[in-house]
Amino acid sequence: MRVEILGQERRRRWGDAKKLDIVMSIGLDGATVTEVAHRHDVSRQQIYAWRHELKKKGLLPSTADTVFLPVDMAAMHGAPLVREDVARVSAMIELRLNDGRSLRFDSGVDPAVLTRLIRAVEAA
Repeated sequence: MRVEILGQERRRRWGDAKKLDIVMSIGLDGATVTEVAHRHDVSRQQIYAWRHELKKKGLLPSTADTVFLPVDMAAMHGAPLVREDVARVSAMIELRLNDGRSLRFDSGVDPAVLTRLIRAVEAA
């Protein structure tokens, strides 16, 4: 009996170097996880699993080089604000992280809480 496989075989083997290359391409030129997954014909969940695996192996660069920058709320609204006015301003801010995730939060969020939240999301 002869068996012939037509089309692309779905079971593929990916080396750590290729996985790292794919995971690191997220965020380059604004590429999202969905876009990168589609480009490489894998699921989004597969990319997240690779990211987790690479972190466990110590192959994924740490986010220790992440830089936090102060945001001048007065400049965002175009008018000078005094400290009391900042508490009353209710604007939503969207922050895009390197891994393609986005955080949306109120502009009045405590900076220490925001820092812990970003670190928790980046570590996941």
